[in-house]
Amino acid sequence: MTMRILSVRGVLPDHRHRQEEITESFATTLVAGAVDRGVVERFHRNVCVETRHSVLPLEEYARLGDFGRSNDVFIRTGVELGGRAVVDALKNADLTPADVDYIVSCTVTGLSVPSLEARVAAQIGLRPDVVRLPLVGLGCVAGAAGIARLHDLLRGRPDGVAVLMSVELCSLTLQRGDTSVANLMASGLFGDGAAAVVAVGPGHPLAQSDEPARPEVLASRSRLYPDSERTMGWDVGSRGFTLVLDSSIPDLVRRYVGDDVRGFLADHGLTDDDIGWYVAHPGGPKVIEALQDALGVGPDALGVTWNSLRRVGNLSSSSVLHVLADTLADRPPRPGSHGLMLAMGPGFCSELVLLRAPGSEE
Repeated sequence: MTMRILSVRGVLPDHRHRQEEITESFATTLVAGAVDRGVVERFHRNVCVETRHSVLPLEEYARLGDFGRSNDVFIRTGVELGGRAVVDALKNADLTPADVDYIVSCTVTGLSVPSLEARVAAQIGLRPDVVRLPLVGLGCVAGAAGIARLHDLLRGRPDGVAVLMSVELCSLTLQRGDTSVANLMASGLFGDGAAAVVAVGPGHPLAQSDEPARPEVLASRSRLYPDSERTMGWDVGSRGFTLVLDSSIPDLVRRYVGDDVRGFLADHGLTDDDIGWYVAHPGGPKVIEALQDALGVGPDALGVTWNSLRRVGNLSSSSVLHVLADTLADRPPRPGSHGLMLAMGPGFCSELVLLRAPGSEE
């Protein structure tokens, strides 16, 4: 009962900026006079991000004012980006919106009721009987968790088509006048983007493809860690979302993730040596380095993750899907090889997804 990923597409807003431009804008508008310019520059330099995208021109963020206006932008631009990602992914899989049986959406950077996938459904032409599952609050882990949930859904409908849509507009959550380490870090690390994944159950005709760039999902595992609720998340107040981001995250990754991965692989008759490629969330330099230590691999094994961090920053739940798209396009896995997708998020938690490229290894 293996799900087949047919297509992965990442999309980005049109406004692209060098990190130095973002630093200038943030320091002179959102925290002007409240923090030393050199401190902002140091935080932004240390996160290893070179360029990022935003849904608005930089000069417009100072005029947003309150959470309501920011959230209105989130809904308007989120529907556009999410719909574009889904349509692109379906076209690449030779499917249409009318073929979709399930749609799972994930976001943590805005609020929308009806949820984003319901708004997208009307615009792109999903069927009235499409089954919707919005995932809210999973944060950065939701890209990997969303793929795992597609797998769960398609086990109950082997001939079905399922779509995952991720929309994260992190720039709209930055707080004016907030000089906390978390806000300064977020202002240098997080970017805006969306992504979509199209998958089919094992009974669907398109599941018979032997293309290595259309991997199978074999299994998944969720892990919730003890006494870590305040490690990552949002405090929600009158000004909107205030980031909770603790410096202990790399330590948690080193403490738990390695054993979790080895146990997960052992349950499927595999070891670390059987993993030929990794799809890891770019949580930030210290988190990626901690992940390398936990997995016992060097920087090249997570090279696509490092490149994604440099090019677009951390896109929360969309990031690991961008890394998956880049991996399948730029570093196609060997036929028959196993891959591992992994991401961490609020809880504190992790999600592991075991992948396999179709075909036989020589």
